[in-house]
Amino acid sequence: MVTDDAVGYKKEPTTEEGVVSAPLVPPRVDRMSGRVWGLLLVLSGAIFLEGIDVSMMGVALPSIRAELGMSTSALQWVVSAYVLGYGGFVLLGGRAADLLGRRRMFIGWLVVFVAFSGLGGLAEAGWVLVVARFVTGVAAAFLAPAGLSIITTTFAEGPARNRAVLVYAGAAAGGFSLGMVTGGLLTAVHWRWVFFAPVVLAAAILGAAVVLIHREKRRERAGGGFDLPGGLTLTAAMLLLVVGIVHAPEVAPRTTLVTLAAAAVLLAAFVRIERRSVAPLVRLGILASAPLLRANASAVLLLASFMAFQFVAVLYLQELRGWSTVETGLALAVLGIDAVLAPTLTPLLVARFGNPRVLAAGMVFATLGYLLFLPVGPDWGFAAMLPSFLALGVAFTLAYGTLTIAATDGVADSEQGLASGLLTTSFQFGAALGLAVVSAVLVAATAGDSPAAVLEGYRAGLVVPLVAAGLGTLIMATDLRRRAPERRP
Repeated sequence: MVTDDAVGYKKEPTTEEGVVSAPLVPPRVDRMSGRVWGLLLVLSGAIFLEGIDVSMMGVALPSIRAELGMSTSALQWVVSAYVLGYGGFVLLGGRAADLLGRRRMFIGWLVVFVAFSGLGGLAEAGWVLVVARFVTGVAAAFLAPAGLSIITTTFAEGPARNRAVLVYAGAAAGGFSLGMVTGGLLTAVHWRWVFFAPVVLAAAILGAAVVLIHREKRRERAGGGFDLPGGLTLTAAMLLLVVGIVHAPEVAPRTTLVTLAAAAVLLAAFVRIERRSVAPLVRLGILASAPLLRANASAVLLLASFMAFQFVAVLYLQELRGWSTVETGLALAVLGIDAVLAPTLTPLLVARFGNPRVLAAGMVFATLGYLLFLPVGPDWGFAAMLPSFLALGVAFTLAYGTLTIAATDGVADSEQGLASGLLTTSFQFGAALGLAVVSAVLVAATAGDSPAAVLEGYRAGLVVPLVAAGLGTLIMATDLRRRAPERRP
């Protein structure tokens, strides 16, 4: 046998006729060579790019509105269009990676990401920007699960995979946390650089990905190919679900109920299609895994709590305190400590205490961080807010990567893309849910325009992330109680 690619895959000898080569057989990587690190850094760079792209946009919105003349209702579509594209297509993207090839999906959709991010930077009309953001979200929906499933099928389950996943998750969380700082600095130059900077980074990642990611064999699919009816039904259901949640604070309750009811009908139709399909898009049996369901429920609550908190914190700092976008971004940069701690400290803690305990500790720190910020005052300085920011940075250090491990451990290689898509869906759904709920609470709880009334509204809104993180802590505590008898001799 001879090695054939960047991470030590081996190619079986050719057939006697020498025409058709046998498939490349990937051995499980259990040590980190230089080329393996290169592959991991490429994949981590892509998810860092996705995270920073999301969080930079919030800082740039006021400048975008000023130049393109967009109304407030039109401006929110710059964010919502991305969430709709991402949340609506991510499960389809995860299964496409399993069925059509992970390398093909990763590289192909990274090209789309580069193209439409650049188009957003060149936009001279609001509708062009919204379309560009929607397609960029769709690209991320195919890109993210493909990258994560490449990692989980390359590294041997155990310490090697845990370290790789934690490096990857640390890059994602770090990109999300540092995006506000980067967005503030780039917007100070011009808001278009919020779109152009990711193009430069993505182009570099694309060049390295072509060299380092292993070429897969063409997959033979039983039953005649791709489950198109299931894919279309699921995507439509996810789009309606995300639309209903994102716009719940802005529309009549009846409209929201009708939208969610339509999503429920489509989900029921999807289940019926999958049960009858010879080659289903989603094997429904994967949802019978209690650890997978707990991990995804915790992912929803973790992102819901953080997005709700970030929304309130930014409003407090910029609208009540009058801080600039750069000052706000620098203050929230403390949350980015997870980019350093997740790949260095968390693997040691997981090896010492086990994934469930580390994950539970992360949810406890999240709850503590929101609790410390709850009594926020009208003139809090950075020192008063620092304990909350540090606690949340530790929370993401301990929880984000370990959730990724929990959601993919024990899943067959043929369904790693699906499991990754489910987790990404949970993160996106949680982000949309947290924003929708906290927006509704702020509108209902703010009794006037005076600083005191506005501050009381913010305090009411801060209850949302606190409750979400508390529920996540309870789920993880239940998991620990279930595992306790297994540890007894």
